[in-house]
Amino acid sequence: MHKNSPEKKYRLKILLLHLKKITKIMSMLTSRMKNLHPYIPGEQPKDRVYIKLNANENPYPPCKELLDGLKKEISDFPSKLSLYPDPDSNELKKAIAKMLNETGGVLSRCSVSQKNVSPSESDKIGFEITPEMIYTGNGSDEVLSFVFYAFFDSKNTLVLPEFTYSFYPVYAGFYGIETDIVPMKNDWSLDIEKMLSLAKKNGSGLIFANPNAPTGISLSRLNVRKMLEKSDPDKIFVVDEAYCDFGGESCIPLLKDFKNLLIVRTFSKSLSGAGLRLGYIVAIPEIISSVTTVKNSLNHFPLDALTQISGKIACENAWYYAECAKKVVSERESFQKFLEENGWFYIPSKTNFVLVKNPSVSGKEVYAKIKENGILVRHFDTNGISDYVRITIGTKEQMDKLKEIMKKIK
Repeated sequence: MHKNSPEKKYRLKILLLHLKKITKIMSMLTSRMKNLHPYIPGEQPKDRVYIKLNANENPYPPCKELLDGLKKEISDFPSKLSLYPDPDSNELKKAIAKMLNETGGVLSRCSVSQKNVSPSESDKIGFEITPEMIYTGNGSDEVLSFVFYAFFDSKNTLVLPEFTYSFYPVYAGFYGIETDIVPMKNDWSLDIEKMLSLAKKNGSGLIFANPNAPTGISLSRLNVRKMLEKSDPDKIFVVDEAYCDFGGESCIPLLKDFKNLLIVRTFSKSLSGAGLRLGYIVAIPEIISSVTTVKNSLNHFPLDALTQISGKIACENAWYYAECAKKVVSERESFQKFLEENGWFYIPSKTNFVLVKNPSVSGKEVYAKIKENGILVRHFDTNGISDYVRITIGTKEQMDKLKEIMKKIK
C-alpha cells in the first residue's frame, strides 16, 4: 500500500479521531480515577476447558441439599424473585451464627457424625455467637470495602505485609489511603513487631489475612492475642479468615476479650460458594452496626434472595462441607509430601493452596508448562515471589494428574 494512499489516510484519520476521544474522556476523569490500580483476578479461560487450580475455589460442588432446597424454594415461592429480598438477611445471619457455634470456625477439624458437627476441643468458642454479631455482604471483597470505608482513615498510613491479599492495597488506593509495607521475615511469616510498631506510629488500625495469602502461613490464636494486647484498643484490628477452615486457628474466641476485633470470612472457599458472592463479618454488635450504616448508604439490598437461601442451606449442612474440607487438607498434605520427595520448594500451608517453587525453572515457565498440559495455576509477576506459582488443592484425581506433569518439569 502506497504511503500516501487514500486507505492509509483514512486509517490515520480514524486513529486520530479515536485518540481525540480518549483524550476527551481522560479530561473528564477525577485524579482518584486516574490513580486506581485494579485487582487482577485469576485467569478465567474461555477458549479451552482447563482444570482450574488457580483461583483457590473449592473443587467440590455444593451439597445436594442446597441444590434441591433452592429449586423447591423458588418453585414454591416464585415471588421471591419478583420482590425485594430481606435487606438485613436475618435468616441467613441466624444460620451463620448457629454454624459457627457448632463448628468453632474450623471445618476441617470438626467431628462429623450422622450429619451433625461438633468442634474440636481447641476450636470451641466459649460463648455464643448471636445473629447481631454477623454482617453479610456480596463476597468478602465488598465486605472488606465497607470495612476500609468505615475504619481506615486517609489521614493515617495503613500498615500492610509485603505479601498479602492483593485487594488490600487496591482498596487503600481506592480510598486514598497511603500504605507502609512491612517485609516478611526470612521464614515468610509476618513481622508482627514491626507491624505493631508502625501501626502505633501511624495511628492506624491493622488488617492481615490469617492464614495468609499467598504464603499459606497461619498465626496461632495465642500470637494474635498477643498482638491485640499490644495494639491500640481504640483502633480496628481486622483478621481476614478466608482460609481458616482448612487448618488455621480462628480468632472468634478472642471477641470476648477484644471489642476492636473484626473477623472477615467467606463462603467462597470452604463452603463451595465462590459463585454465590457471599462474605460475612463476625464482631461485636456495635461494629456490625457501623458497617451496616456504610452498606445502607450505598445499597440497601446487598444480597439477593437466591444467595440468602443458598447460604442458609449451606450452613444447615455444615457436615458436608466439613467432610470436603477434610479431603482438601488430606490432599494438601499428600501434595506437600510429593513436593519434598521430588525436589520442589514450598511454604508449608494451612490453606487450600500451596506456594511452590522449582529450584531450576522460573515460576513463569512452570506456569506455562503446567498450562500446556491442561491445568491452570497462578503465577504472580511480583518481585519476591515471581519464581513461585500458587497451586490450589483440587480433588485426588486432579492432583494426581498435576503430579505427573510436575515430575517432568526439570
